[in-house]
Amino acid sequence: MNRPASDSALAQPSDDAVARTVQRIAATGCRPRIAVLLGSGWQPFAERVRPRATLPYAQLPAFPPLGVEGHAGTLHLGRLGAHEVAVLAGRRHAYESGDTSAMRGAIATLAACGVRVLVQTNAAGSLEPAIRPGELMLISDHLNLVQQSPLVGETGGQRFVDLRDAYDPVLRTRALATAERVGAVLHQGVYAWMLGPQFETPAEIRMLQQLGAQAVGMSTVPETILARRHGLRVLALSMITNMGCGLDDAQALSHAHTLAAARAAQAGALPLLEAIVAGLEC
Repeated sequence: MNRPASDSALAQPSDDAVARTVQRIAATGCRPRIAVLLGSGWQPFAERVRPRATLPYAQLPAFPPLGVEGHAGTLHLGRLGAHEVAVLAGRRHAYESGDTSAMRGAIATLAACGVRVLVQTNAAGSLEPAIRPGELMLISDHLNLVQQSPLVGETGGQRFVDLRDAYDPVLRTRALATAERVGAVLHQGVYAWMLGPQFETPAEIRMLQQLGAQAVGMSTVPETILARRHGLRVLALSMITNMGCGLDDAQALSHAHTLAAARAAQAGALPLLEAIVAGLEC
């Protein structure tokens, strides 16, 4: 069971908490070089890992408590293809507490454990008529519409992170090639981060389209910034669960609808993610 949220639980993890979490992971004997962060609808992917250890976030001092349905709060360590991997079943969203750096300790731990690639997943709304619910989009870039950073409060030069290639071009090329090889549809586009938890208005959707985004969601960008700050390469996929507000008048948006649509898309999404991760080089 996840720890209940509290003021003390939301405090930033210390270097000691990260060190103790690294030790806890190292004690399993797993040495992951790839981490996969599972968003809404992607949780069953963890079952595809040949397990070595399963650790609740509550046992990992640098990991945050979670409070959103569909995010289990469990770290799965094991093998996928030729790779040792760490699969994070769930993230803490900025809209839960207003803290954009909630995953700081988890990402710092991954880097300290030797992880070199972070594969992110999420559920998102489409802003592009050609990208339909049930399909997948590879994130090529993002718009930080929240204009907040998980690096606020840090000191030193490492906080000035270059995001020119936030979503690694080489990893994206390999992912697209994998999708083509297995005959899967994989779109590519810009992801707009909105804070939430409310869904966007039709006017906001029109604004995002004008700004050049193809999908919108409430996560991923803070973790990408944190990952790049620690030198991790990032690959990210959005599972499209709905059209943006106003683009489909017959559709009422809700978290329950998001989860239901994500479950319907899993049959195609999970095998493709497995093939992409198995085919990575790091």
